[in-house]
Amino acid sequence: MQDGGHRELWMRVEAALSARGLILLGGFHPEPDEHLPALADGRAAGTLFVIGNAGPAMWQAFAASPEAADGAADPLNRWSERLLTAIAAAHGGHALFPFGGPPYRSFVAWAKRAAPVRESPLGMLIHPEYGLWHAYRDALAFAGRHALPPRDPRPVPCDTCADKPCLTTCPVRAFGSYGYDTDACVGHISMPQGEDCMELGCRARRACPVGRGYHYDPEQAAFHMRAFLNARQAVEEDV
Repeated sequence: MQDGGHRELWMRVEAALSARGLILLGGFHPEPDEHLPALADGRAAGTLFVIGNAGPAMWQAFAASPEAADGAADPLNRWSERLLTAIAAAHGGHALFPFGGPPYRSFVAWAKRAAPVRESPLGMLIHPEYGLWHAYRDALAFAGRHALPPRDPRPVPCDTCADKPCLTTCPVRAFGSYGYDTDACVGHISMPQGEDCMELGCRARRACPVGRGYHYDPEQAAFHMRAFLNARQAVEEDV
């Protein structure tokens, strides 16, 4: 990231997010060839903030929301959309979400531009502080080049992890040099023997020593595992 004077917008958005269990993971100034969507008034985006969550704080805010209790589909996405659209409007920005496609936004590329993250051996992006226990909820696009804090210089921890327990812990060896065996994973968590992963989160993900203080609570982990399993089963039914 770049310095550019007083980071008033950054600090205001950061405070609004923190009150709702969300975090500002990073930001960057897009290049013209990155083709970000235009703002509502037609202006080009000059600054992008990448918004996410780490640990259980977001879940606690979401669990108290009307979306969490109304029984309708996609409660977390609807909560994110309502909340972050309002935050964007209050600060003169435009909210961009990782859901709602196809086509889908380039969140992996944006995250790599904004924060010190890279693919872990599991394929998920790993952060030097949050480990594998962070996710991306939204990006806020703003006109003009707003000041950003210096880029986080911490290295990705996988390069110095000799044991790589994430690759040896999965009961069905769904992860390895061959990539991610989705069928093996889905088959396992669909059966009673996969109850541990379904209730507490992916065992391979939990084996990573980085960011253990940010592990999701069981209710949050189970929510995401159910969403993953339901999405995979829906894909298989459509084939």
